[in-house]
Amino acid sequence: MGISYELAEDLQKQVNELARMLFPHVKLDSVVCLRSYGSSSRGTIARCHALGKAMQLALNRKGFYVIEVINKRFDKMSEEEKTKTLIHELMHIPKSFGGGFIHHNIVHERNVERMYQHYVNLKKRSLINEANGDRIIEDRDIIYDNNLTKGQRIEKAISDSARTQPEFFVVLDKPQTEFVSKKKRNWWF
Repeated sequence: MGISYELAEDLQKQVNELARMLFPHVKLDSVVCLRSYGSSSRGTIARCHALGKAMQLALNRKGFYVIEVINKRFDKMSEEEKTKTLIHELMHIPKSFGGGFIHHNIVHERNVERMYQHYVNLKKRSLINEANGDRIIEDRDIIYDNNLTKGQRIEKAISDSARTQPEFFVVLDKPQTEFVSKKKRNWWF
């Protein structure tokens, strides 16, 4: 008997949440999760497949990715390990979202663990703020204005008194007195 596939809606929801929180470059309408049955591969838990450049050109379509989990191994794992596996597969998708892959010299256990811990912290903060009725100012709520001086930005927030009307305010970051060369940031933070 050969390999068979089915759409994995439970995994799709989890991948969408992970992508929204950790990988904003991932286009949610261009990533599909599948569960496979009958695979004879040894040791593989999950795979990430991409629509290559030639197929993109032929189909007149941008990048498309499929995350496949091998049922007999993946479904036996703990929830934490399942989440780490999905993070691992999402980390293979480059920011260009162009059909290529980020290889295992970057996508490895230590970096997956860092991303998982970042995800756990974001979830905790989100739950705490929901319980308190607070609202987190997210990056998409930040407005960048060229007229501001260095170290200033405008943020949007909704106050408790006027939930429907956003308020805008200028935030002063720590002023930089001298030029400091910043260490190159990794793509996942």
